[in-house]
Amino acid sequence: MTPPCKLSAEDIASNLAALADWRLEGEAITRDYRFGSYLAGIDFVVAVAHQAEAMNHHPDLQIGWRKVTVTLSTHSAGGITSLDFDLARRMDSVFENTKA
Repeated sequence: MTPPCKLSAEDIASNLAALADWRLEGEAITRDYRFGSYLAGIDFVVAVAHQAEAMNHHPDLQIGWRKVTVTLSTHSAGGITSLDFDLARRMDSVFENTKA
């Protein structure tokens, strides 16, 4: 399977505009998710790990007290691809369902 192509700056900006709370950091997109408890953050990580594994696209996750920082980039493409935005949308969905 061929890895997806790195997106142009315009495509990245367009995709970022459609996502709340995500930001561009170098060759990656990043978001901080905040939770009411440490364990809620851990539950989120477990849920998104299953999504990432199903996609075979794995984020960098930093777990803190009531906060999880996610960084997405497609290393095989050398930057940001459509896979990163697809996983970002899935993570946002998991987060919204976690808060419910």
